[in-house]
Amino acid sequence: MTVPVWAWIAVLGGLLVVLALDLWIVDRGEPREFSSRQAGIWVGFYVTLALIFSVVLWFTAGATSAGQFFAGYLTEYSLSVDNLFVFYIIMTRFAVPKIHQHKVLLVGILMALVMRGAFIALGAAALSSFGWLFYVFGLFLIYTAAQLVRQHGREEDFNENAVLRWARRVLPHTDDYVGSKVVVKVDGRRMVTPLLIVMVAIGTTDLLFALDSIPAIFGLTTDAFIVFTANAFALMGLRQLYFLLGDLLQRLAYLTYGLAFILGFIGVKLIAEALHSSGVSWAPEVPIWLSLSIIGVTMVITTGASLLKARRDERESKQITTSTNTNQG
Repeated sequence: MTVPVWAWIAVLGGLLVVLALDLWIVDRGEPREFSSRQAGIWVGFYVTLALIFSVVLWFTAGATSAGQFFAGYLTEYSLSVDNLFVFYIIMTRFAVPKIHQHKVLLVGILMALVMRGAFIALGAAALSSFGWLFYVFGLFLIYTAAQLVRQHGREEDFNENAVLRWARRVLPHTDDYVGSKVVVKVDGRRMVTPLLIVMVAIGTTDLLFALDSIPAIFGLTTDAFIVFTANAFALMGLRQLYFLLGDLLQRLAYLTYGLAFILGFIGVKLIAEALHSSGVSWAPEVPIWLSLSIIGVTMVITTGASLLKARRDERESKQITTSTNTNQG
């Protein structure tokens, strides 16, 4: 799909306006904790925006482009849920006050979006020049899927990356938070607060997650415009999803298996289509509607099975507690 420059400008401008409006509405006045009700409204708003954008693509670029966008959006959003576990650990480790967590996520994800944009541009250019990279991406996704299954159940941890270690070492920073400020003046010297350090942690950590999510969406489409917009819409709604899910994150026991299956499927799809393009007649081309269906059904089954398990575990826990209390009585 050939995208005119004005379309890129319109989309980027629209995204910036929506994010600025989001920040102004949520953070105006005194900082306050983000409620589940607010989070639900904003998640619905951003999902609706993505649906509207896919409809616009349908009428302007055709059903295939719209399907590729929605499949890519669904994949990126699904993979982003796994990021929230680590975001939660970062927030806890740096003891970020709840009233400032929305601002931290907003700025951190904006940083991630800029870095992902550069990553996408490089990836699109590389794939157009070196077709063999499809095999590399495919094998990498299959390897990542296997690693997800192997590491399932192990306690998540957060290891500081090189950029974050550099920032903490080089930037003079205060020991404590100073309201919602990221830069303050102490004894005539400008210093950053831990709020900026956490924003860097969120932004750079998300880029590490993009190492598997970007190849995954390139397995669905090689159109840089669709890849970028799918990432942008997924990231825009990620902040509110963090607050909406809350403790539910700990209850998604089978999420890892669902994500592993999606990554493995896209990895196999990449390799099969690369072989097909190379003239291997038995290698199939997977239509976008089938990819979208498999991704959607996988997430529905994964989420449903996880919630059923969580409910069963809660019921068993209550029965054990009741039985213990009865015996003690």
